[in-house]
Amino acid sequence: MNKKKSLVDLLIHDLTGPLSIITTTINNLIKKQDRYGQLTERQKKTLDMILRNANKAQGFLHDIIEVYRSEDGIIRSDKIYIRDVLNDAIMDAIEIVDPNFFEEFICNNTTQDMKEILKSKGIFIYIDGRYESSPFTHDRKKIQQILRNLITNALKYRKKEVKIRISGDRDLIIAVEDDGSGIPLEKQVDVFKRFLYSNLKGTVDETGLGFGLSCVKSIVEAVQGSITLKSEEGKGTCFTVQIPPLKD
Repeated sequence: MNKKKSLVDLLIHDLTGPLSIITTTINNLIKKQDRYGQLTERQKKTLDMILRNANKAQGFLHDIIEVYRSEDGIIRSDKIYIRDVLNDAIMDAIEIVDPNFFEEFICNNTTQDMKEILKSKGIFIYIDGRYESSPFTHDRKKIQQILRNLITNALKYRKKEVKIRISGDRDLIIAVEDDGSGIPLEKQVDVFKRFLYSNLKGTVDETGLGFGLSCVKSIVEAVQGSITLKSEEGKGTCFTVQIPPLKD
């Protein structure tokens, strides 16, 4: 094991515990006010902000862990229904990008209600092919992570709409498209480079470290899949992932 990987392993180990304690403690302060004392609205908003950022940090660590597992060839074989995994990934992405919308989203229990809310927020889902109703054999965590990162990226950079298309009769095909400003041709070569800071600002006024897309590429390549990018300035961006199923 090289020094760089040893350092990353140490950071993951030493940060996971404290972050878990932080999120648990803040959740207790917010949800158990009868035990810990009433909060003012300003205090609650401040704690909500701290909790969101602690959750982002935890998500970042989970991404690192999953990438390392992929690069080490650790892949679980699960029977998963893509619609369920997609719903979870969308909720994860919304919680990251738009916490207020997330609260509205989780308050609705029926699939139809959630679908209509997503449409009203400019998020459109299209599922056809074999995996509309049949299970896909693969590692659930990895598929969910791929979807979450692609959807989060699209939500950050869209103007009004995000379209998520799931298809395929053998391989699973995922296409996530936004109607944002697009990626200049000269910058497209850098999109998947790990920790390359992007100066493209999204509609939520947030720039990134370029880790999410590099995560997707690392995982996709580790499972013998492919990822392509189609983008044009002023016309949005579409990422397409193709993943073969694991053998039963």
